[in-house]
Parts: sequence; structure tokens; C-alpha cells
Amino acid sequence: MSTLDGTDARILLALVKDPRQTVVAMAERLGLSRNTVQARMAALEKRHAFLPFDHRISPAPLGYPLTAFISVHVEQRKIAELATALAAIPEVVEAHGLSGRADLLVKVVSTGAEDLFRINGKILACDGVERTETSLSMNELVPFRMSPLLKRVLER
Repeated sequence: MSTLDGTDARILLALVKDPRQTVVAMAERLGLSRNTVQARMAALEKRHAFLPFDHRISPAPLGYPLTAFISVHVEQRKIAELATALAAIPEVVEAHGLSGRADLLVKVVSTGAEDLFRINGKILACDGVERTETSLSMNELVPFRMSPLLKRVLER
């Protein structure tokens, strides 16, 4: 994937500031034509620049105030099947393959400690899981963000 240029970065920063704005409103604010903004957004979408928008929904109002990270140690040859099994657990909101001591880092949300115990049990029951280590998220210190990287693109 080639890097973004300043116009792409400006469009993405405008979306970060106001994700509900229309293409026409964004074009006006940025001093670009509607066609330019629309074409650039279509190109960004083809380049997979947009993550799923549900990433920004807080789980707490949905009844899941507790967030935990579960380090999972697995049989290496079963990672692909395990990814499918983890995706079938609704409380698993992210999972990453890792290098280092653990093989996977799984972010889960739960209704409380008992629910977290149940979720951890579901993960442990997946074929290929050897063991898990759970850490509670006490506070989100730096939420997911892209603005600093987009601003860096503009500085180039």
C-alpha cells in the first residue's frame, strides 16, 4: 500500500473530527470539490484505509463494563481454527497473533468477574488452547487513535 498524501490525510482528519458530515460539507470545509472528496474516499476504501466503524462503540452502555486482555498459549498448528472459534464468542472484541511469550492476545468484554470467568472458560475449551493468563483493564489511558499519525503525514 502506498502512503497517503496530504489531501488524503486532510480528508481522514475531517472524518475523525466529524464522522457524520456529508461529502458536500467536508468538501466545503476543506476547500475541495465534492468529486475530489468522493473519489479520494472511494480510493481510500479500496486501499482498506477504513476500519470497521463498530470499533468506536463503547461496550459499557451495552452492559459490558469490564474489559480484560487474555494472553493465550496455543498449539501453533491450530491457530487458524482457533481464530474461527474465538470469532464465534461474542464477547471477544479483538484478537491478535503475537511474537513473544504468548501466542495470542485476546481483548474481551464482560458483565463482571463471574462473566469473565465464563468467557475465559469458553476460550480454554477451544481446541488447541493450552493455557490462558488474564489481565483486567483498569483504565484506558490512550484510546485507539489515528489523528497523530495523520497529522504527521501532513507535516511531511
